Amino acid sequence: METPILEMKSITKEFPGVKALDNVTFSVRRGEIHCLVGENGAGKSTLMKVLSGVHPYGTYSGEIFIEGELQKFNGIRDSERAGIAIIYQELALIPELSVYENIFLGNEVTNGVVIDSNESISQAVDILKKVGLDVNPLTKIKNLGVGKQQLIEIAKALKKKVKILILDEPTAALNETDSDNLLRLIRGLKEQGVTCILISHKLREVLEIADTITVLRDGKTVTTLDVHKDKVNEPILIKHMVGRSIENVFPKREKVKVGKELLRLENWSAYSYALGRDILKNVNISVHAGEIVGIAGLMGSGRTELAKSIFGNPDHYRLSGKVFINGVEQKFRSPHDAIKSSMAYVTEDRKGNGLILIEDVKQNISLANLKEITVGGVINENEEILVANKYCSELNIKTPTVQQKVRNLSGGNQQKVSLGKWLFVKPGIMILDEPTRGIDVGAKYEIYTIMNSLVEQGMSIIMISSELPEILGMSDRIYVMSAGKIKGEMPVEDASQESIMALAVDY
Repeated sequence: METPILEMKSITKEFPGVKALDNVTFSVRRGEIHCLVGENGAGKSTLMKVLSGVHPYGTYSGEIFIEGELQKFNGIRDSERAGIAIIYQELALIPELSVYENIFLGNEVTNGVVIDSNESISQAVDILKKVGLDVNPLTKIKNLGVGKQQLIEIAKALKKKVKILILDEPTAALNETDSDNLLRLIRGLKEQGVTCILISHKLREVLEIADTITVLRDGKTVTTLDVHKDKVNEPILIKHMVGRSIENVFPKREKVKVGKELLRLENWSAYSYALGRDILKNVNISVHAGEIVGIAGLMGSGRTELAKSIFGNPDHYRLSGKVFINGVEQKFRSPHDAIKSSMAYVTEDRKGNGLILIEDVKQNISLANLKEITVGGVINENEEILVANKYCSELNIKTPTVQQKVRNLSGGNQQKVSLGKWLFVKPGIMILDEPTRGIDVGAKYEIYTIMNSLVEQGMSIIMISSELPEILGMSDRIYVMSAGKIKGEMPVEDASQESIMALAVDY
């Protein structure tokens, strides 16, 4: 029997108050695509961080073997020398540097002792083509959306010659076309002899590409399935992941009587000084109390830019047109003004912009509404704890204490903290930008249930999502965007994935 390219035996890793990995065993065959699945908090990312040297030897118990040889990684460089490259769910790019500078950072192309910029740019163009990304390599990272940044992370990893490529939710920020391109790329790498470990919550994607699937639950190995030999489908995977069957991905919602108009945009346009072009053109939308309005579109269609422009324009676009809240025209000078007018915005990038990861749960939840718990300029910590405990209970945030650092929580629980932060503002209109990105099926169901509860209470929700099943499963009405314009509006009863995509690609 051939020696596995990777064996991890009896891996146990603890954080304060949490046993993240409990005697996990994980084995990968040479040249296969091995998918690692489980709910948020199951231990998938932690296991890969152990493998990649982020959690060095001595901070965990157990053994790691690469091609039969015992490894004791003291840091990331050690794992890289062993032929391991990892692309994290959390992006590790430098915003102020260009695309090509990020790709070659630490592995610069030189001519003697001088960095060869021209050759670097030329090679960067070739690498970007491999991931299906058409951007100027001189563009600064900060001027690109999360989706494009993820593709650049992948391009950066592909620059290195690797034996084992680990991808942590690589398609979470990608539209369908880009996801398909990436999966083709992964299959191509397999043909070249690269072993891939893929962490993903997109089970259809997993079933499409995997040779082998390992399921983790509560920090333990539940099962390993051979896709080519075992009976494997979505219900089976879900049952292994959550320990129970989930019949409907989207919870049923009682038909709510739509109330008064809370938000209206008239001929709303935005010009980006950074990009030197219009990014929104004559957008007209209306949102009523008690409804979920979905906004669909491909990456780069202007959905996030629309959300930000409404929510106080933090990116300082040049705006024209009118925005009405409860029938009154508003001119927001900052997000603070939008908050005062009963708006909230849950960003697509919870780790970069939504939360302060080094602070604890209570500090993050109170962050957007400190005045509520402040007396004489001093925060009432007891009140802060009470508020945090309230939202932890209502949103089922799994944390040993509200004093736990947010960085130590799973992605699903981080998202619920971000949601709790904005619920504490007590908004009438909530914009949710990719609300379930990087979240497992169980946590998604919880988020959807919360959304249904909020609109039943009279709130209106604008939901931006790249997942068409989510748009169709949760929206009452759908707007489709393309190239900064609204290309169509339809009630969910008249919508399909085909009809949405037909509008989304209509440039």
